[in-house]
Amino acid sequence: MQQASAHSESLYRDTTQVTLAAAPPLDGSHRVDVCVVGGGVTGCSAALHLAERGYRVKLLEARQIGWGASGRSGGHVLPGLGVGMDLVKRELGLKTAQQIWEMTREAVDLTEDRIQRHAIPCDWKSGYVHAAITRRHVRGYREWIEEMAHDYGYDELHWLEGEAFRAHVNSGYYVGGVHEPAGRHFHPLNYTLGLARAAQEAGVELHEETPVSAIEHGDPVCVRTPTATVEANFLVLGCNAYLEELDPGLRSKIMPVGNYMIATEPLTAAQVAATLPQDDAVADANFVLDYYKLSGDKRLVYGGQVSYNGREPPRLRQRMEAKIAHLFPALRTARIDYTWGGWVGITLNRFPHFGRRHGNVYFAHGYSGQGMALAGLAGRLVAEAISGQAERFDLFARMRHRDFPGGRLLRTPLLVLATTFYRLRDLI
Repeated sequence: MQQASAHSESLYRDTTQVTLAAAPPLDGSHRVDVCVVGGGVTGCSAALHLAERGYRVKLLEARQIGWGASGRSGGHVLPGLGVGMDLVKRELGLKTAQQIWEMTREAVDLTEDRIQRHAIPCDWKSGYVHAAITRRHVRGYREWIEEMAHDYGYDELHWLEGEAFRAHVNSGYYVGGVHEPAGRHFHPLNYTLGLARAAQEAGVELHEETPVSAIEHGDPVCVRTPTATVEANFLVLGCNAYLEELDPGLRSKIMPVGNYMIATEPLTAAQVAATLPQDDAVADANFVLDYYKLSGDKRLVYGGQVSYNGREPPRLRQRMEAKIAHLFPALRTARIDYTWGGWVGITLNRFPHFGRRHGNVYFAHGYSGQGMALAGLAGRLVAEAISGQAERFDLFARMRHRDFPGGRLLRTPLLVLATTFYRLRDLI
């Protein structure tokens, strides 16, 4: 699979503050209680929670810990899902939707707890703004505020417009927005590395540069790499958009989508005041949205643009620079120091895909842009399920997921066509 941009160009890689113990490639034959595949938040969280329950765990990562979306993302941490709760209510009923909503709030609390308990240096900050560009967005946001208060008892959403809005997002591009104090943001790679370090300290054996080449299902399940085999009572797949061909049945329900980010030089105090004076993170209401925040050293870290074919969009950097200048004229001359990209895993309905295969293989993926908190929760729920307490995991697993239409050859063109429709609708 092609990559969007070199990971070494990431701001996050250049500002890493967490060092792991040795995690050498795996050789030989091994037997453990649980084998975890994938060194992102899902895998590291599952490994940590399992080790804390007394399981012997090996975690295998094809490249380096945090190499995928967990270490490259916008670092936005929110309650909720990649889809509105109305879909969950319609599919699973209000009671289950309420339970799932509360677990998404738990996901944010769990993230904060891990940061504090393990002293992870990741620039943890509070405050989030959902920005409206059109009057249709305004109507949708106002209905959302009412729905969340009425059906879920959630009163953390506050409508802002005019000067009240510009006190948080100092841009004339938007017509208003929703302030969510319970939203958070952070340095995603340092957080992921912090989870991995905590897992090592709890007894998990981590192995980087250890790609899994085959899975032989059975009891125990056998995981093969080019140089090793691992037999385990349970297997956890936390690969998300990087699952590739390890499980073709699961692969058909998840689509890797390229997403891109840039980071400016550190901003002056005047430039900060002219952009995000209260240090909130922001995302707009478009289907293909823009999202951004300030880093710990006050760079604007801006994400947007998508690719479905593995190739970087033409004139990517220039287009993103132009968008920043349009949003914030004070940044017209700000230098761009970093450009990077990677894959996000989406599902057809944008609800995360949790489940089990062959009785002893658990998976969680397809967070659809909402993974930084949910992936940590997924690790906890997988550990609960393996320990025999599967009720909460199964609430997520109840959601039906369909294959992306068109098969391997046509699903990408069909998704591009659908996205074009939503891009046009965003202009209304």
